[in-house]
Amino acid sequence: MREQSEAGHMGDPSGERYSDEVYIDAVREHEPAATSEVAEAVGVARQSADYRLRQLQDDGKVESKKIGNSLAWSVVGDE
Repeated sequence: MREQSEAGHMGDPSGERYSDEVYIDAVREHEPAATSEVAEAVGVARQSADYRLRQLQDDGKVESKKIGNSLAWSVVGDE
């Protein structure tokens, strides 16, 4: 009997299968968005969302503000 791999059920650990726009829409929906809110909206682990949000920040698409021990994310150019 073959064992089924759990990896297929855990999603993409890097969150790369979701487009930038999916992350940006999640930030916009919850703005100012906590990393955990974005992760839940996209359907990835918090660590995956954090990684992608930091990439988007490096690309100038989102920005973060430290509030206590957390980061609040906003879409650049949205007023």
